[in-house]
Amino acid sequence: MDARQLRYRAEYAFFLGVLFVLRCLPVSSANRFADALAWFLHRMLPRKWTRYKVSAENIRTAFGDELGDEQIDEMVHGMWQHLARLMVEIIQIERRFRLANTTKILDFHQREECVKALLTGRPVIFLSGHFGNWEISVNTMGHFQFPMGVVARDLDNPWLHRWFLNFRESTGNAMISKRGASTELVACLETGRNVSLLADQDAGRRGQFVDFFGRPASTFKSIALLALQYDALIVVGGSWRLPPSRQQDTHWVRFEMVTEDVIDSRDFDTADAIPQLTQAFTSSLERLICRAPQQYFWVHRRWKTPPRVRKAKAAKHAA
Repeated sequence: MDARQLRYRAEYAFFLGVLFVLRCLPVSSANRFADALAWFLHRMLPRKWTRYKVSAENIRTAFGDELGDEQIDEMVHGMWQHLARLMVEIIQIERRFRLANTTKILDFHQREECVKALLTGRPVIFLSGHFGNWEISVNTMGHFQFPMGVVARDLDNPWLHRWFLNFRESTGNAMISKRGASTELVACLETGRNVSLLADQDAGRRGQFVDFFGRPASTFKSIALLALQYDALIVVGGSWRLPPSRQQDTHWVRFEMVTEDVIDSRDFDTADAIPQLTQAFTSSLERLICRAPQQYFWVHRRWKTPPRVRKAKAAKHAA
């Protein structure tokens, strides 16, 4: 057994230990553990390790002069607190969340619009971002017998990958590896099945540039292409953790499951359909994030790739 395999086994053993403890803890104690972990990550670790500068710059880009340095720091801390609680919730979800107690866990926003989309008989592309508790959304659709093909990156550790694969498929969903997602997504949409993916990461130089919080961001154009080619509806939404004032009458945690927008690809039939459709779902994601910006993963370099158009203009001006 080589060193890498030993490391993978050690990581998995540690994960199982943490999993056992957090499953046994009362909800309040598990939340205190998560908050303490978030404080440690934010206050004690070197900021280079936690990519503090990237997070702060992203928040400043999104909200401009609306937030001062102290407020930005509070939002970064809130992001780590959210992610720590998300980890706890993922571990506890199998024991705490069932179809029978859905109404005690979830509030719904525009549920009827989502159900109508699912009942059209057309394939549905569910889009979200690294916002709120995305695992709750996937589990909920499985519980209500609307299984999806869920795109996710394979974990390097095969033991952890297998655990998360079983967890995500436990309610009837099917995992699609991000590595070969295009082929499997096409197969799902061709047969009228629904798919789910996160659409908030930089797409590189080949992406479609659209405005995200007022600044051009490279976005995957394949989503619009698939929706147009397979006559799909796009449902933009997610589940965010409600504030403490709305956490009454639940044995666990309460979320709001939001259908932010239902976008019909049939409404985009001009030569600019791809950029227009890409802008439409990106704007919807932006509105979703604004519901609880501290529950968004600001660590990703969303504006990493500079727009080619601006580069060309700058070169022309320099000449």
